[in-house]
Amino acid sequence: SIGREFFRISVGGVRDEAEIRGHRRTYVGALPGKILNGLTRAGCMNPLLMLDEIDKIASDHRGDPAAALLEVLDPEQNHSFTDHYFNVPFDLSKVLFVVTANYLHDIPKPLLDRLEIISIEGYTETEKYQISRQHLIPRVLTEHGLDERQPSFEEDGVRDIIRFWTREAGVRNLQRCLEKISRKIAREQVESLADEEAEYTAPSIGPDEVPPYLGPRRYLHDEGIEMDEIGVANGLAWTATGGELLVIEAIKMNGQGKLVITGKLGEVMKESVQAAFSFVRSRSRELGLPEDGIDKQDLHIHFPAGAVPKDGPSAGVTVTLALASLLSGLKVRSDIAMTGEVTLRGKVLPVGGIKDKILAAYR
Repeated sequence: SIGREFFRISVGGVRDEAEIRGHRRTYVGALPGKILNGLTRAGCMNPLLMLDEIDKIASDHRGDPAAALLEVLDPEQNHSFTDHYFNVPFDLSKVLFVVTANYLHDIPKPLLDRLEIISIEGYTETEKYQISRQHLIPRVLTEHGLDERQPSFEEDGVRDIIRFWTREAGVRNLQRCLEKISRKIAREQVESLADEEAEYTAPSIGPDEVPPYLGPRRYLHDEGIEMDEIGVANGLAWTATGGELLVIEAIKMNGQGKLVITGKLGEVMKESVQAAFSFVRSRSRELGLPEDGIDKQDLHIHFPAGAVPKDGPSAGVTVTLALASLLSGLKVRSDIAMTGEVTLRGKVLPVGGIKDKILAAYR
């Protein structure tokens, strides 16, 4: 799209600095480094070089390749990059570098400082459907020899596969599911050809036809609370595969004013629950609670999906609402989900992962 030559260099698992800078020619088997090798392959001075998997770089006693990349990627220095093999300054300033990584925190800080970060979120359900319709399904059908008697994939069927059989940011598992269905349809076609009397019609894959091919549903998305209830509120959580609805439950029983928190929570989340509890107690008069009522009751707050680790401050406002609802006896609306960190003064602070959380709420 920008009219340049392209070359991809994989730096995942590279541990030797000489892979980037080249070997001195005094050594047997000396070679230039990956960067100048890539330029040679691209055949021009201003290609687009892609450094793939930069967060997988390792280091050992032979040097730190990530430190060698500092000079390569710094526009202030790379006009005189010196490869040990050629041993003359080389101008890399015209090269456009694109670097890919899965996790930012695995990239060394000085290297990250030289990069402009463009974060690519996971695909939405609609994007996945369009990708499968325009690219995956035609390719999968061709690969499985289903060009002539093509099965048709209905939109509802594909969306069901995305929702209940895959949970991912990309579309790899979606492609595997489509391939699995195509293999079984191809087998049905071959068996019907063997039986000469049978009339074969290519199936149409809708919501009812998916389970016979893929088995029972693998993933269930929490639907949230069904009706307005006391002591339950819908929160929103960010996950690597998109957002999820997080139902937060609170109950009270006779006791000595203890607060019990369960649900495999991290430190930050436990602290945000404590902050929410303190804030609700400080507003007991406005909520119409009896002065000594809280001291004679134990409260239990639970975050369902007890096996899934959860952390972060963004459930604060949801916990506050669940507690306020429980203690005041007022119901929480079931058609609202919320996210936000809460402070002791009752301020709601901004949080991250908004796109994914909104998609969870929309779903």
